[in-house]
Amino acid sequence: MKITDETTRVWTTLVSTSRELVEQAEADLKGAGLPPLSWYDALLEIEDAGEDGIRPFILRERLLLPQYGTSRLLDRIARAGLIERRICDEDGRGQVIFITPEGRGTRQKMWPIYAKMLEGQIQDKLTAKEATTLADLLDKIRPAV
Repeated sequence: MKITDETTRVWTTLVSTSRELVEQAEADLKGAGLPPLSWYDALLEIEDAGEDGIRPFILRERLLLPQYGTSRLLDRIARAGLIERRICDEDGRGQVIFITPEGRGTRQKMWPIYAKMLEGQIQDKLTAKEATTLADLLDKIRPAV
């Protein structure tokens, strides 16, 4: 099978751009004395779950992390006091994760740093039409999960 130069360019540009943007967000958050980007994503999903909390397996699906990665991430965030684990009423072996007030505050502190990177690296460089086109193109090649 012959892979075209254009296909190779798309792949390398996609992977390197993604890595560089994540590294920029991580560096900006670290420079502000805040936790890593993965914590933001987890805290946002947990906060969005509301008063009912979220089961770890649902969080794992939303974060696209392996089970052990989600467990380790939740362990670190819990040790920092940003989330609380409770026994699931329907399943005595399971847990439900809730955000603490400290977790909500930390996520809120992280957002302006994250948003500034998104604004400078994406929003300021693309028109609204270009951003929509790019998102549509990326959706077109996204693997079905």
